[in-house]
Amino acid sequence: MEMRKSSRHAKITGDFGEAVVLYWLSKYGFECTNVDHTGIDIIARNPHPRGNGELMGISVRSRSRYKGTGATSVSCPDFNKVKKACKAFGCIPYCAFVVDDEDANAIRGFVVPMKHLLKRYAKGKTIVTWKMSAMDRVKYAKDPKVKAFVFETATPRWWGSNRNRTKRR
Repeated sequence: MEMRKSSRHAKITGDFGEAVVLYWLSKYGFECTNVDHTGIDIIARNPHPRGNGELMGISVRSRSRYKGTGATSVSCPDFNKVKKACKAFGCIPYCAFVVDDEDANAIRGFVVPMKHLLKRYAKGKTIVTWKMSAMDRVKYAKDPKVKAFVFETATPRWWGSNRNRTKRR
């Protein structure tokens, strides 16, 4: 059965992406908060020794993919808006990407410094996307500046699903 998403699913996906990045940062000791500001969604203080107390301004991009579209790229935020917001709050610009991939039964998250994203993955392009192919995910896994998390997902029984349905007589 083809999955149909609600009319508000894009908004809900965006809120979920921000919440899961906040959760992950908080779980690992970051003091962080959600902000409603043009350009950034989260402000977080990095508590780790290598983080040097850095204040991060994070723009979160979230997508929910249908089966067969899990490798589709995610558009990057407007970098000028991110930079402007980070300047106002004294933050280092970061980008986060959260993608619900039906093909892999996974939700993947990536957090990367914007400067590194532009230097390593944009290479002078005017339109920048965060690629999600298997080959690109291998590159990200090898890149120490790209922080990542993966949630495995499963829906063993749900409305409209033929799985685990018993016949009535």
